Amino acid sequence: MTFGKKIKEARLAMNLSQTELAQITGISERSLYTYEQLGTLPRKSNIRKLSEALHISVSYLLNEEETDSQSHIDNDIFIMAARETFGSKGAKEAQDVLGRVNSLFTSGELDDDAKDVFFQAVMAVYMDSKKNARDKFTPKKYRKHKDKE
Repeated sequence: MTFGKKIKEARLAMNLSQTELAQITGISERSLYTYEQLGTLPRKSNIRKLSEALHISVSYLLNEEETDSQSHIDNDIFIMAARETFGSKGAKEAQDVLGRVNSLFTSGELDDDAKDVFFQAVMAVYMDSKKNARDKFTPKKYRKHKDKE
């Protein structure tokens, strides 16, 4: 199924009009129309907004062969959390980490549940290590303190 058809199907499944989806995402109705009807692919930030608003994964949207709308949604959530906490550079690093970890499983020797557990552990370690590094290496005058003395 194409990107546009997936957007339209997910929007209708949530009982949203293009106008309502435009209000939720901040994407113009005209743009939504071109995505759905003309098959135009939006820029990355709009793809992310659509996947969040429609509760579907970016992987599902971008892969015409993918039929599971929740495929790799944990990865999307991880990257969004990294973006919110560490900015676009943190999101890029998180995406790189997932790509490297994914390449470890090309032989297919682990079942999906074991892979999910491993990915969850890697994501948690990444977030913790980034926070620790930020706390350790950010000069005190730039740290945000809740309790200033």
